[in-house]
Amino acid sequence: MSRVGKRPVAIASGVTASVDGQTVKVKGPKGALQYVVHDDVSVEMKDGAIRVAPRFETKRAQSLYGTSRAQIANLVEGVTKGFEKKLEITGVGYRAALQGKSLQLSLGYSHDVVYPVPEGITIAVPKPTEITIAGNDSQRVGQVAAEIRAYRPPEPYKGKGVKYADEFIFRKEGKKK
Repeated sequence: MSRVGKRPVAIASGVTASVDGQTVKVKGPKGALQYVVHDDVSVEMKDGAIRVAPRFETKRAQSLYGTSRAQIANLVEGVTKGFEKKLEITGVGYRAALQGKSLQLSLGYSHDVVYPVPEGITIAVPKPTEITIAGNDSQRVGQVAAEIRAYRPPEPYKGKGVKYADEFIFRKEGKKK
């Protein structure tokens, strides 16, 4: 049994939630989100909280109901607080700038990389070497951060590239004579 799945998801004040069949809809100050729960998992709203339970005693149902509870908890957190990822750019001449609805990255290529900002995501560039990605959907914020990082992942010798702010780059020693 999942320890995560056993806990009910409390609905914060200022948030309205509804369960319609297998669809959970959550609306709050930062927007509205919905999640469709797998058929092996049952969802019910009771006493101002959403409870998740496996429908069958199968391995798949046991695996999915903890994940479903975590996804629903992310919906509630997203419409109340939102999610944020920070990226850092390291390297001589590497920088980022926001131009209208696109992010322009100079990452050592012969041309600048232009990344269009998706709908529902906010990108801020407080310094030319820092990027802040914010939004209410955890999956989309993480996906945008991963796509930007993929343009120039950090390399282990000098640490140049785009990395998460909390990421540790294991450094390697170079060649010796």
